[in-house]
Parts: sequence; structure tokens; C-alpha cells
Amino acid sequence: MSRWRPPVPASTALITRAGHDRLKAELDELWRVKRPEVVKALSAAAAEGDRSENAEYTYRKKQLGEIDRRVRYLSKRVPALRVVDAAPSDPQTVYFGAMVEVEDIVSGETRRHRIVGPDETDARLGWISIDSPLARAMLKKRLDDEFEAQLPGGLQRFVIVDVQYAD
Repeated sequence: MSRWRPPVPASTALITRAGHDRLKAELDELWRVKRPEVVKALSAAAAEGDRSENAEYTYRKKQLGEIDRRVRYLSKRVPALRVVDAAPSDPQTVYFGAMVEVEDIVSGETRRHRIVGPDETDARLGWISIDSPLARAMLKKRLDDEFEAQLPGGLQRFVIVDVQYAD
């Protein structure tokens, strides 16, 4: 049995203007504020002597590694992203950035989702990635269209009740 796994498909490089600004602010905060604080605390912990039994030193090294890993990711990801901030010509069709209200045909339950880039998904707000099965099934559908989506719970049928775009 081998440990080989197929490569993960690349995520879509689309993002909203607000999401792009948030990622740039996070990168700036990490690089200009948090990293210098951790480096200062790390050098103070290293000056205390024996590093093998110094919990503060070990903690700060791990913290610095996490910050550097995130900075490296954001430094590569932010320039590769394409900001989409224009509304489409047909506001009743589902595209990137749409706030879509769908109704489950079987249960009658309605849900609101916003289709955003993979870097800005938030389940609490109902923001789903454009790469998700539900968003893929919704794309290019119009108001009152029915569609099926293969979700983890099985195949589900929905109807689009409302489509809105932020100004």
C-alpha cells in the first residue's frame, strides 16, 4: 500500500474587493506588528540560558514558525488573486459574488449563501467557496431555476428563490 495521493486541485484565484483588502491587511499586520513582537520575545527567552528546558523559548519558536508560514502563503497568494468587484450584466443569474437564496425542494427549508473565493469562506455568514459542490451547481442558473447538487448528505434538489449582488 503506497502513501501516494493525487495532488489537490488548485483553488480558484478569485476574490472580492473586501476579501482582498482583508488578506492584505492581515499580511501587513503579521509582517509589521506581530512578527517583530515575537522575534523580540524569542530573543529575550533565548537570553535566559538553557534552551532545552525553556518552555517560553519553545513556544516562541513555534509561534514564529506559524507566523512565517502564514506570511509565506499570503505573500504568494495575494498577488495571484484576481479581484472581482463588478456586478454582472444579468443580475438575475448566479455568478461570483452573488447572494443567493435557495429553497430545498423536499423539505421546503430556505438558506442564503454568498458565493465567494476559497480564501474568504465563512460558514457562520453563509459564505461558500466558488469551488464547493453547491456553488458549482448554482453557477449560471437564473431566478426560479431548479438544480441538483451532490452534497455530503447525498443528492439534493434546490430552487433559486432570490439573487442579489452587493453594490
